[in-house]
Amino acid sequence: MTDNQTRHPHTSRPSRLRALPPWSLVAAGVLAGGLLGGGYGVLKPPEYTATSYVVVVPTERADTAGALGFAQAYGRVATQVAVLGDAQVWAGVPVATLRGSVRTATSPDAPMVAVSATSTRPARAADMANAVARALTQHANAAKADTHVELVQFSRAAKPAEPASAPPVVTGLVGASAGGLLGALALLVRPRRRPEEDTVRPASVPGPAVAADMHGTR
Repeated sequence: MTDNQTRHPHTSRPSRLRALPPWSLVAAGVLAGGLLGGGYGVLKPPEYTATSYVVVVPTERADTAGALGFAQAYGRVATQVAVLGDAQVWAGVPVATLRGSVRTATSPDAPMVAVSATSTRPARAADMANAVARALTQHANAAKADTHVELVQFSRAAKPAEPASAPPVVTGLVGASAGGLLGALALLVRPRRRPEEDTVRPASVPGPAVAADMHGTR
C-alpha cells in the first residue's frame, strides 16, 4: 500500500479551519463587521432629537423637597396616555408615534423635567417635544390646588440643526470593532492541530518472518 492510499481522500472541515493562519479570523471579522456597520449607517435615515424643559415651582404651601418629588412623578406621567392623548392634537401625530418617540429625564438635584422627542424630520421632533411639554403643564396645573406646585415651561424645544444618530463612519467603526472581537473569540475556540495529523502513518505491512510464521501455523 502506498503513502497516497494512507491519506484521507479529502480534508475535513475542522482540519481546514486549523490550517488557516491565526490572524485570518480576526481580519475577516473586522472586514465583515465594518461593512455591515457602515451599510447600516448609510441605509438608516438620520434621526433628530429636540428637547423641551419644564420646571416644577412650589407655591406658598410647598417647599423645594416637595417640588423635587413632584418633578420625578411628572417625569413618569409625561409618557402616559392621558398626557399623550392631548399632545397628539398639537403635535399632529398619533399617540403610538408619541409613545415610541418621546422620552423624559429628571434630575435628583433640580425640579426639572426634560421632554425629548426623536424623529427623522427636525421640525416634527420639536413639535412633538413642545406638544408633550404643553400637555404635561396643563395636566399638572389642573391639580395645583391639591399638589401645591405648578409646572412652568422653562425652555421650548428648537428645531435641531444636526442629526443625533451616528454617521456611517462611526457605525462602521463600531461594526469593525465588534467583528474583530467575534473573530478573536472564534480564534480562541478554534480546534487546534493535533501532532498526529502532521505526520503520515505508513501502512503496516507484515514482514517476511511474520508471514512465514503465519503460513507455518496454518
